[in-house]
Amino acid sequence: MSTAPEAQKPAKGAKADAKAAPKVTAKSKAKAEAAATEQATAAAAKPAKAPKAPTAKKPAVKKVDAVKRPAHNESRLAQILIAPIISEKATMAAEKHNQVLFKVMRDATKPEIKAAVELMFKVTVDSVQTVQHKGKTKRFAKGVGRRDHVKKAYVCLAQGQELNFSGEGA
Repeated sequence: MSTAPEAQKPAKGAKADAKAAPKVTAKSKAKAEAAATEQATAAAAKPAKAPKAPTAKKPAVKKVDAVKRPAHNESRLAQILIAPIISEKATMAAEKHNQVLFKVMRDATKPEIKAAVELMFKVTVDSVQTVQHKGKTKRFAKGVGRRDHVKKAYVCLAQGQELNFSGEGA
């Protein structure tokens, strides 16, 4: 049932072997040689591809040295600290961890807060932690209102340094 009857029939003598083997003639040899030379000349005529230079990958994040950072603007630093926070929690933080709490501008960064405290109070700051405190929603006589959002800064002072807000000895 296949289309090639020679493959199913058993071979009958030399005639079947001659049919199975392809005939090699002078014309077929010449064609094969011509094709081989064409491929060789075509390959020689094409310019060899230069190996691709490795593409430079973009660095993930450039590290900026502390020396190259721009200096803070003193007029901005004077505005960053809005007020000190004096509460029971602030007093506990001052006693336990030598920290001072400040209400700061909402767009102030930690390095700016550190520079502002060092500029205003002439102290050394170890670290700064910030907290975004969302204002409470309150009901008033004419409807609902909201208190302002506040950003607080917990400023950790160096060992042995303190800030005096009472005005004594200043």
